[in-house]
Amino acid sequence: MNEILKAASLEKQAVNDSELALINHQTLRVLTADEVFVFRLAACDNQVDRDFERFTDETLEGLVPLFVGRPVLMDHRWNAGSQTARVYAASVEQSESVRRLVLRCYMPRTEQTEETISAIESGILRECSVGCSVERVICSICGADQAKTCCQHWPGREYDGHLCVMDLDGARDAYEVSLVAVPAQPEAGIIKSKRYGGQEEPQEPPTDAGEEDTLRMAKALQEQETLRYGGIAQ
Repeated sequence: MNEILKAASLEKQAVNDSELALINHQTLRVLTADEVFVFRLAACDNQVDRDFERFTDETLEGLVPLFVGRPVLMDHRWNAGSQTARVYAASVEQSESVRRLVLRCYMPRTEQTEETISAIESGILRECSVGCSVERVICSICGADQAKTCCQHWPGREYDGHLCVMDLDGARDAYEVSLVAVPAQPEAGIIKSKRYGGQEEPQEPPTDAGEEDTLRMAKALQEQETLRYGGIAQ
């Protein structure tokens, strides 16, 4: 199954008794506040991103329990040596109309993590991405689920004055959080990872394409979209 990657931002998090209790649910021995470094990730939200996609409110809520206990990796490297921290709590926070999934993470203060902690505290390392999958990808114009069928509407275009966006609906799974040593994305959105078969820029039909040409191109891209979003479990 392929993974949807979202840009995230890193923030500081205070360590109090209640936070420490949640952290110790993830550990094999009781840790003290002096032994852990804690930070927050402002992950995905319900706003339309640069790829004209957005998470539904229900999906954000559904991702909360799925991310708890997930590892924090370095640069998406799936090996034990890359595991730097762990998500110990998650919640959906609201500011005006924006609802955002916030992940709270901890890492032990050791000689091995000292350099990473220093890079985070100094602001050198502050870019992150989170990976998850969803059940449905719904066109806002016609309601078609792009994970199992295709429609003639293209994200970012307007139809009768309505902007076409794809709603990421139904939390299926949460995979990872990664600290990435790359510049911040200009806008939050899907990060096209070559590891998951994505392409750097979405392909669009020619501006003079007719209805049949548009439908033919949409069908040709269906397999690619299924791979990207993970498809529907059979």
